[in-house]
Amino acid sequence: MAFGIYLHVPFCSVRCGYCDFNTYTADDLGGPDVLGASRATYIDAALGELSLVPERTVDTVFVGGGTPTQLPSADLVRFLRALDHRLGLAPGAEVTTEANPDSVTPASLAELREGGFTRISFGMQSAVPHVLAMLERTHDPERVPQAVQWAREAGFEQVSLDLIYGAPTETMDDWRHTVESALELRPDHISAYALIVEDGTAFARKVRRGEVVMPDDDETADKYLLADDLMSAAGLSWYELSNWAVDEAAQCRHNIGYWNGGQWWGVGPGAHSFVDGERWWNVKHPGAYAQRIMRGESPRADGERPDAAERHLEDVMLRIRLAEGIESSLLGDADRLVSAGWLTPVGDRMVLTRTGRLMADRVVLEAVEGLD
Repeated sequence: MAFGIYLHVPFCSVRCGYCDFNTYTADDLGGPDVLGASRATYIDAALGELSLVPERTVDTVFVGGGTPTQLPSADLVRFLRALDHRLGLAPGAEVTTEANPDSVTPASLAELREGGFTRISFGMQSAVPHVLAMLERTHDPERVPQAVQWAREAGFEQVSLDLIYGAPTETMDDWRHTVESALELRPDHISAYALIVEDGTAFARKVRRGEVVMPDDDETADKYLLADDLMSAAGLSWYELSNWAVDEAAQCRHNIGYWNGGQWWGVGPGAHSFVDGERWWNVKHPGAYAQRIMRGESPRADGERPDAAERHLEDVMLRIRLAEGIESSLLGDADRLVSAGWLTPVGDRMVLTRTGRLMADRVVLEAVEGLD
């Protein structure tokens, strides 16, 4: 079974109002400059946790955040080299980092590629300035083509773009322009996610006060279908609900590991892990995380061991999202879901139809009904 390492980098220059990830700006952290609570010393703390990982070959590495490229490229390369020395990277391992378009340079990208990173995912989000402003993204959309070109020149094997649709004030024409602009850059991979109003975020408070109005579900569904049409016409095929790739080699193997119930160790504050049937998560604040590491303690905050029923539900919930589908035997009344037009049989498997993809959460709930 594939084994992955996820490194969480919790730093951002600006915290976007819609984001509920475990991220911090310099102002958020404040206080003394303790190990791990600043960009300058963070990788030292992460390397301390890496020493706790049991020995096994690593098939995929994913550096996310936050904004990983807020750290110097040399630090990310140092982490990767230590990981390779400590555990060993499998031949042909996939090594990804996320990046903001305005946080990279030709030199930093070249250093990452030479240091072993094979794949980069840029947070493009939108090509429309007023949509970026609504999302509180700080980059100039004109920087995205430049960053993609630099990544190509640096020799990255795969270049991916992340998009967000469904922001207040975003029209259908805005979204079409965003997808077409992304496709013009000929990426190997595109992720497109609907904007979700997460409790506790600044964006949720604006929605609650009526300062912004979210689009209705029909409009959001239409934007998903438009993206699917445009990407399919450009030669990108969906392989997971929110992800399209030019071919199988361009699919994100690290994320496929999550969806297929693989094992991974999450390094960093708030990072989650799943190894040998146990799931756990680390303390969230970078300072608390670093203090645990400095004392030679585990940074775990808590954990659990899901029982068979919980694992089955999770298995269906994740694997049904994939274009390859899931075994019919793992579902309840699959025939009813086929009759409803949500699933289609492919051999001994069931695959979401286009309509089913729009309502995958409901499909999951109904798919497991009647199972012990």
